[in-house]
Amino acid sequence: MALKRIVLRDFVIVAELELEFDAGFSVLTGETGAGKSILVDALQLATGGRADLGAIREGAARAEVSAEFDLSAASQRWLLECGFEASADSLLLRRVVDAQGKNRAWINGSPCTVGQLRELGEQLLDIHGQHAWQSLTRPASVRALLDAYGEIDTSNMQAAWTEWRTAQAALASALASQDSLQSELERLQWQVGEVDKLAPTEHEWPELNAEHSRLAHAQALIEAAQAALGSLGEGSEGGALASLAHAQRHLQEQARIEPEFNSFAGPTPIQSAWTNWINASPPGCPWRGATVGRQRNCLRHGFTGKKSWHCLAPAVTWVPCAPRWMRRSRDIQRVP
Repeated sequence: MALKRIVLRDFVIVAELELEFDAGFSVLTGETGAGKSILVDALQLATGGRADLGAIREGAARAEVSAEFDLSAASQRWLLECGFEASADSLLLRRVVDAQGKNRAWINGSPCTVGQLRELGEQLLDIHGQHAWQSLTRPASVRALLDAYGEIDTSNMQAAWTEWRTAQAALASALASQDSLQSELERLQWQVGEVDKLAPTEHEWPELNAEHSRLAHAQALIEAAQAALGSLGEGSEGGALASLAHAQRHLQEQARIEPEFNSFAGPTPIQSAWTNWINASPPGCPWRGATVGRQRNCLRHGFTGKKSWHCLAPAVTWVPCAPRWMRRSRDIQRVP
């Protein structure tokens, strides 16, 4: 594993810099403040290190760092496992930080997360220095060194460990599902117990709904009953048939709430008597076969208009029926 090239653009105080390294040992020397640590910071940024706005050169819109490494077998396996291209013989890492604080990273030209960049960078770079984190402080690196020193093949152990972790996760999921089913069973048992305490009868639910509807619309039912009673009281305008029709209409408007009001949907006793009298009239009487609307209108004129009887059928001569109609109308008016 070797660093082949590093490129800096607008990083800290460096406007642009490109360095290429040959095989072997390379040394960068200089006095304090010459900028040696800038290259180390750039390498850390390229391999997933922490980034902040201080890395951007003053007046620039963004800072960019690229680092190219030789591609090792371990890095190639990591790239293939994570879905990155690994066909070339080199590995290119690129990191960009803009003035808005956005971080972007690429591995071999493909976008990646900073976490993926850091994970791969741990295999590529080891920085030794004062107060610097070293690979020996990471348990995974220590295990890898020990296994390599002992020439131990850990592939079988890794497969077994992965299988064990999968089984452990499946067991935890099954236990959680069992707890959930137990909780659901207890909830259903409690609900069944509450229903048993109520002991509802077969038709109790419709009755409760009907009663609830009555109570919810109690004011409307009271007003309808009072309006119907007012239509039948003294001083109401219109004749008996008209008063009954008004009362019937008030009650039928609330029949959907109070089913007992449906009993008023049929003809009233006076309406039935009037219809029977019409049907019993002798042949030739113009009232026979008349429509219900015309009958009611004529009866309303006879009761309330206080006009003479001949206004009921103004274009028809029905003198033979007049005495009988007058007697019948007086009888109907006397019906309580």
